[in-house]
Amino acid sequence: MSEKVPVEVRVNGELRSAAVEPRLLLVHFLREELGLTGTHVGCDTSQCGACTVLIDGRSAKSCTVFAVQAAGSAVTTIEGLAEGEALHPIQEGFWEEHGLQCGYCTPGMIMAAASLLKENPDPSETEIRSGLDGNLCRCTGYQHIVNAIARAAQQG
Repeated sequence: MSEKVPVEVRVNGELRSAAVEPRLLLVHFLREELGLTGTHVGCDTSQCGACTVLIDGRSAKSCTVFAVQAAGSAVTTIEGLAEGEALHPIQEGFWEEHGLQCGYCTPGMIMAAASLLKENPDPSETEIRSGLDGNLCRCTGYQHIVNAIARAAQQG
């Protein structure tokens, strides 16, 4: 067992710290050390995108990042997207457009969409689909997800 190292990360606006194994993945840091279970562990191979979070405002698969690599960064998880009780426009879009079925991919899809809309606030359907590349859904067929993101873009 290797020696633990201190990690300090701003998660959803709050400075959080812990002593962790150097090879602890960010997804496990979020879920196990911080109790933020909205970020899902899907495939463990970076193929599905269920673990997508924002690191310094950019979409990243948290199963490909060590917690120590995120030290000093700002991480936003699905829990940090809404403003209190008010859903984020992307979350509202998923609700209104039926953009989920089982919901397992939903946090990663929403976080990938947040990154996309930050970079491109008015994407075309093709750009939305491209922005979701690397995030897999096994239930919906994607059209409702695309509609949800388009709705969020319209609402600004």
